[in-house]
Amino acid sequence: MPFTQSDMTAPPDLRQHSKGTGPRRSQRPFYQDMLPPCNHACPAGENIQAWLSLAQAGDYYAAWQKLVEENPMPAIHGRVCYHPCEDSCNRAAIDKTVSIHAIERFLGDLALEQNWQVAFPKARSGKRVLVVGAGPSGLSAAYHLTRLGHEVEIQEAGPLPGGMMHFGIPAYRLPRNILMAEIQRIVAMGVKIHLNQKVEDVMGAKAAGNFDAVFLAIGAQIGKKTTIPTQAAGQILDAVSYLRDVEMGIAPKLGRRVAIYGGGNTAMDAARTAKRLGAEETLIIYRRDREHMPAHDFEADEALGEGVKIHWLRTIKSIEETSFTVEVMRVENGKPVPTGAFETLEADALIMALGQDTDTRFLKQVPDLVFNRDGTLQVGLDMMTGCDGLFAGGDMIPEDRSVTIAVGHGKKAARFMDAYLRGKKYLKAPRKPVVGADLLHLWFHTDAPSQQQPHLPNEVATEGFDEIVAGLSEPEARYEAQRCLSCGNCFECDGCYGSCPEGAIIKLGTGKRYRFNLDLCTGCAVCHEQCPCHAIEMTPEPL
Repeated sequence: MPFTQSDMTAPPDLRQHSKGTGPRRSQRPFYQDMLPPCNHACPAGENIQAWLSLAQAGDYYAAWQKLVEENPMPAIHGRVCYHPCEDSCNRAAIDKTVSIHAIERFLGDLALEQNWQVAFPKARSGKRVLVVGAGPSGLSAAYHLTRLGHEVEIQEAGPLPGGMMHFGIPAYRLPRNILMAEIQRIVAMGVKIHLNQKVEDVMGAKAAGNFDAVFLAIGAQIGKKTTIPTQAAGQILDAVSYLRDVEMGIAPKLGRRVAIYGGGNTAMDAARTAKRLGAEETLIIYRRDREHMPAHDFEADEALGEGVKIHWLRTIKSIEETSFTVEVMRVENGKPVPTGAFETLEADALIMALGQDTDTRFLKQVPDLVFNRDGTLQVGLDMMTGCDGLFAGGDMIPEDRSVTIAVGHGKKAARFMDAYLRGKKYLKAPRKPVVGADLLHLWFHTDAPSQQQPHLPNEVATEGFDEIVAGLSEPEARYEAQRCLSCGNCFECDGCYGSCPEGAIIKLGTGKRYRFNLDLCTGCAVCHEQCPCHAIEMTPEPL
């Protein structure tokens, strides 16, 4: 049957049920918000896409305020976080992932430069919380509890706040003025930090201070040990103590050749620090190959670039004065296996970097606590221990260890503690589906090379503890933010508006997105196919 002009003027009730040239619409579009993979991967739970969107528009103050809703120390995290968000970034399907950590650092540094302060409600709950430990987890918990209206005091055993950020991460990665400025902003919010105050009796301290709850965040600051047969060996010390002594200005003299035993990030830091303090030769001895090392690839690359030697597949069997007998290993199913072949290496001192433990012995007197074999403390999904009102997080609970994970623990615990203090129950909102690169319709995106942060030349970097990586400029940071694809969330590109053949898309104004006029929509799905970020989905018509 021929197509006639009368078909174009069908009454609205008939067009409402049409689908293209068919008699009835079988599906309809709807706007949705999905979870971007960067947000999903962030251990601190940042709404990365939201603050990136604000940074794209040049509204850096609003971007920073959105960022610190979840993470109190962006200038620190922009430097030391291992950015798993970038490992998940869908931009990798086009060219290179968005340098999220560099933009975070830019915002954090700008906030310090401009002296921005955190905007939060000043209403007080009347509840008091004791935080034990001023490391990243303790500082995060204190920050979020303060935002939630509670009075917080931190008792820290050491002479400086920051925990392993201060005593475990070298200054060339995290300048101390940046660290202290971020902590000072938390103090300015009303958090009290008492230094050189080691808590030996938790329940006694809780009662003495009239605290309503306690968050334990003492960190892992004891170097693990192993037994190596020695005869008149030179200096042997653990990496944690060595890095702490360097920070305190009392670094020991280790000689011309320094060996480091271990393959983690702390081993890399210890080797690079020894080189900066005058060691002519630094060598890392590690029993697995590079593929199975715990250190991040870029840490090993930087160490190698600075002249650190790495002896893969080697384990120390004995030491006699400055001679190290090492056995050659091979990897089977990810585990090192002895080969029976031996070598001799020479070094004046040995730094043990085999991991860290948490000293939880002072908690043995607390009732109802459950400890794991490695000394870590068991907590529930609400971060509470077996003792009512006693919460814990960071390195002292069994999970991967990093600054960002610890900060995430502090935030999570704060939200459950807030509910506990108010006699309520905290229920986390269910997570939306994660949007992968296969769901995106990248019809208008072209290659846009990532902005790289400047790096000191290796020969200059090893001369001291000056920061080795510089930040992005304002134009570079804004450009990098604009590389974000806004995965899963509408950014008002007008793709749907411009492509709809029926004019069924209604613009609601900047920041308000769109809505569908279902009286006009035929269910053709062109809007869905044109949406680059998969913010439009199709659903079957109800029967």
